Amino acid sequence: MPEPEDSVFDRYRDRVDRPIRRLFRVYGVPEWPYFAAGMVANVVARVASLLPPVVLGAAIDSVFTGDAPYDLPLLPASLFPNAQAAQFELSAALIAGSFVVTAVFTYLYGVAANLFAHRVMHDVRTDSFAKMQALDMSFFDDKQTGEVMSVLNNDASNLEVFLDDALQNSARLVVMVAGITVVLVSENWQLAVVTLSAIPLMFVLTRWFMVRAAPRYERQRAAVGNLNTRLENSLAGVELVKSNAAEDHETGRVTDASYRFFQDTMDVLRLSYVYRPGMELLAGLSFAVTFAVGGYWLLYGPPLFLTGSLSPGAFVTFIFLTQRFVTPLAEVSNIVDQYENAKASSARVFGLMDIPAEVADADDATELTGVEGRVEYDDVTFGYDDEDTVLDGVSFDADPGDTVALVGPTGAGKSTLCKLLLRLYDVDDGAVRVDGHDVRSVTLDSLREHVGYVSQDTYLFDGTIAENVAYGEFDADREAIVAAATAADAHEFIRDLPDGYDTEVGERGVKLSGGQRQRVAIARAILADPEIMVFDEATSDVDTETERRIQASLDDLAADRTAVVIAHRLSTVRDADQILVVEDGDVTERGTHDDLLAREGRYADLWHVQTTTLDG
Repeated sequence: MPEPEDSVFDRYRDRVDRPIRRLFRVYGVPEWPYFAAGMVANVVARVASLLPPVVLGAAIDSVFTGDAPYDLPLLPASLFPNAQAAQFELSAALIAGSFVVTAVFTYLYGVAANLFAHRVMHDVRTDSFAKMQALDMSFFDDKQTGEVMSVLNNDASNLEVFLDDALQNSARLVVMVAGITVVLVSENWQLAVVTLSAIPLMFVLTRWFMVRAAPRYERQRAAVGNLNTRLENSLAGVELVKSNAAEDHETGRVTDASYRFFQDTMDVLRLSYVYRPGMELLAGLSFAVTFAVGGYWLLYGPPLFLTGSLSPGAFVTFIFLTQRFVTPLAEVSNIVDQYENAKASSARVFGLMDIPAEVADADDATELTGVEGRVEYDDVTFGYDDEDTVLDGVSFDADPGDTVALVGPTGAGKSTLCKLLLRLYDVDDGAVRVDGHDVRSVTLDSLREHVGYVSQDTYLFDGTIAENVAYGEFDADREAIVAAATAADAHEFIRDLPDGYDTEVGERGVKLSGGQRQRVAIARAILADPEIMVFDEATSDVDTETERRIQASLDDLAADRTAVVIAHRLSTVRDADQILVVEDGDVTERGTHDDLLAREGRYADLWHVQTTTLDG
């Protein structure tokens, strides 16, 4: 399923300016000691690796042919011995020493560079996750889980590859090209011009590739997210798929998403098929031209416009260093490839981080303390988007200790009313208050600390039953966990499990039945012991007898606290202090069970339908 072109994620991603620079500014600067240490080690290692060809050239001209004094670029001749044997020994020592230095500092560079890359990516990944946690529920209503996971996994991994491999190769390339250029120019500047003539052409080819590759990488990253979404949805709903014999349908949808990713990937690779061989060709031609011109010079004298002489040792140095020159230049294609991939990924990461959280603590938010439990909805209007009003001018209140029941058809807005109390969403108009405080004026943490919520869509984390009961009250001891489970009528079935409270529930609690999951969730709310309880069809998945026992526990629990209960089975709320009938986003009836039956309105109709069905 392709992502909408005008999604909030796309809009903020498109606004990200110079994402790679921002990556280094925000995350690279704090880790600069590792980066600096790696760069210093890299310079030392690469310079040392250039020494053997230079020493070999000097030895050929001085030690073996005796045609010139022993000389190394940028160093005074007075440093070197005059005796041929001493020059040979010095050459051997310098060559051996350069390999040792190269190995040691390459190791140091690898350690520092990897520490830098992985520390940066650890921060990027954790900050991205923290940002996701802070985003509004409306973001998750709109976004697809696979797309979100793609940012945390695929995009973060792409940045890690760039910082680890591409950055390392880029630094090596810069040092090698600069070092080789200095040595070649000092040996013979005319031949150096011939050797380096391919660089401007490589720059032009690279610029061409980058301009055309950037939008293709963005499409490829989006295709990854779409594919992840399709895979996640299909696997999460595997029971529905199998029960409807829809395996072929889901396979077809995954095939379509995978083929889209394949097409976008091939769109990138088609450019690479031109760019990479082109870079290798230019680098190889640089070597071939250097060999041809230098060899002709040695045999017949300076060709064309060249002048002066070229020694055999200098020619050998050119050949060795030009060969060294070919490999890093040919790797430019990989570096640019990884850079463009990282650029697209970092834009997605920062696009996520730039999305504002509308439901957040106000600058002057205060802590909600000393809660008694009075809840007030004052002319509340709300819609999930500008075109769809879910609640329209809803007003009601509940005194401390009262139980308010919300009943009515599916889709009437009952669950939305409860979510506004927790500030999972903010009202469009009107206000929701707790003890007279607008919930938007208090901190989210303090508000949610005093409101317990049990959703009809029960979610358990992969872990033990005890860990799931204690979620949110992480320091709770086993005695308190067992007491909460007992109150939720869960202790008996937990005790009968092979590992009791240490039983692993599996991902999303898949190893437990729906009713068992609901009882664990109720135990979690009981353990939190909040002043306000919200139950959104919290017993919809349990049998009638279990529901009766749980309802008795919930009645005891709600005796001294405010409770808002959404119920499908009206028998569970007949003793509520106030029952509200919600239809089409408005409260159409309110009163006690007896009052509403006496009015013979919508509630009475629902009651008679349910009791008649039960009697039948």
